[in-house]
Amino acid sequence: MEVERVQDISSSSLLTEAIPLEFIRSEKEQPAITTFRGPTPAIPVVDLSDPDEESVRRAVVKASEEWGLFQVVNHGIPTELIRRLQDVGRKFFELPSSEKESVAKPEDSKDIEGYGTKLQKDPEGKKAWVDHLFHRIWPPSCVNYRFWPKNPPEYREVNEEYAMHVKKLSETLLGILSEGLGLKRDALREGLGGEMAEYMMKINYYPPCPRPDLALGVPAHTDLSGITLLVPNEVPGLQVFKDDHWFDAEYIPSAVIVHIGDQILRLSNGRYKNVLHRTTVDKEKTRMSWPVFLEPPREKIVGPLPELTGDDNPPKFKPFAFKDYSYRKLNKLPLD
Repeated sequence: MEVERVQDISSSSLLTEAIPLEFIRSEKEQPAITTFRGPTPAIPVVDLSDPDEESVRRAVVKASEEWGLFQVVNHGIPTELIRRLQDVGRKFFELPSSEKESVAKPEDSKDIEGYGTKLQKDPEGKKAWVDHLFHRIWPPSCVNYRFWPKNPPEYREVNEEYAMHVKKLSETLLGILSEGLGLKRDALREGLGGEMAEYMMKINYYPPCPRPDLALGVPAHTDLSGITLLVPNEVPGLQVFKDDHWFDAEYIPSAVIVHIGDQILRLSNGRYKNVLHRTTVDKEKTRMSWPVFLEPPREKIVGPLPELTGDDNPPKFKPFAFKDYSYRKLNKLPLD
């Protein structure tokens, strides 16, 4: 069965200035109605080059407790490498459909790797205005090059180089977050599987949409991951839910946006917040983003770290193997 890609729907919709009904969100979700229009609080920005390590730790911990999201600058990933990552990703999505379909997610696959469109069940049968590409970039034992584009030719080299940098940055941040809980520096990293933790690259491609007031690129969700490290292109779209409002996230060139995901919420026994976020789309421009999800191995059981629970602080979450947690969440099944 041939799947209709949003990129193709966009091309025909721009001619009619209308979008198919399944992309029109209910009024409680429509961005034109639900986006906060007053003064927007600034999402925390942390400069990782600050020599005052205690100040950096306080800023990361405060942002993770209050927002579940922050942006890092001077993070060690070369600006030129981010530019190259975005360049090869954009070139892939500009290829003819037949080339993109060569790395499509197989219909019968239980995994999410590959080029695709629909990701999870929507209770109202609504669709998101996005196509995507998923593939693991680390550890080498988990990498399946079948889902890595052959074109452009430099795609593999750029992604392998990016994997090294993103792994280093994630371990720095997990160390800071562990110390913020009063634990040894590798506590959260080990809680996510240590050297066996998996790094999943996703490219989101949000083509122009004639009715950005009615559609969403990705509906409201928290990430399944431990943490997510994301670089966007220059077209705004990320929104964060805080204090009962949807706020636009400011675009900072070359910054990395850090999302606290469900597994860090659970390991920290609720001390760190998993951020509820969504993506809006643009009428004239294509938005793209490159999140890397740091996830436990499928069989890894994740629950509150024992050092953080006791008689006065009982576990708030039931431990689950990551594969079971993911299945339950994606299929809207109970998690308690």
